[in-house]
Amino acid sequence: MRSTRTALIIGASRGLGLGLVQQLRANGWQVTATVRDPQRADALRAVPEVRIETLDIDDGASLDALVTRLDGQVFDLLFVNAGILGPDHQSASGATAAELGQLFMTNVAAPIRLAERFIGQLRPQGAVLAFMSSGLGSVANPEGNNLALYKASKAALNSLTNSFVCTLAEPRPTVLSLHPGWVKTDMGGDGAELEIVDSCRGLVAQVEAYSGRGGHHFIDYQGQTIPW
Repeated sequence: MRSTRTALIIGASRGLGLGLVQQLRANGWQVTATVRDPQRADALRAVPEVRIETLDIDDGASLDALVTRLDGQVFDLLFVNAGILGPDHQSASGATAAELGQLFMTNVAAPIRLAERFIGQLRPQGAVLAFMSSGLGSVANPEGNNLALYKASKAALNSLTNSFVCTLAEPRPTVLSLHPGWVKTDMGGDGAELEIVDSCRGLVAQVEAYSGRGGHHFIDYQGQTIPW
């Protein structure tokens, strides 16, 4: 496997995105990482030899500007990590149109819109397109009713990813919908089971293991298949 593998990580100022950048660099990857607010990227800037770009994933003009700046770059991995939890109440009946619009734009439509723009810059052989999904996005999963809207957004992301994959011409990249586990992040909380470093080590291991396999796979950070 080539020693100069290249990755574009979307949403990397903190948490799992930052952990992915750190793990990829430790594994010898060249990394470009995006942040929404450059003023809150000190931890990312502390990782050696990372190219940092600004992107608001919901903003079409911001996406267009990133596409222009990265024109001609070729990536072995595009990992869309950016996402939000949604309103605290997580209630369909209590949600406003603005709350639902923000949640489903950020977690569902924006990741696919970004992938559509960058799919042509993935290396023709062995590339991986990865989306940060969740085990809660499995329709078969009865847990997480306290996160009902977030669950729905991740199920919708999985579905829209599947539709997107069906539009791609051959040779298609391997596409991964990845569950990171229950991780100690701002979203996961202090009571979560996993440290960021352990989750990200597993996520990167799956990216490397699935490179070149093709297909669309819904798996967790340990490589276990999750039912759709």
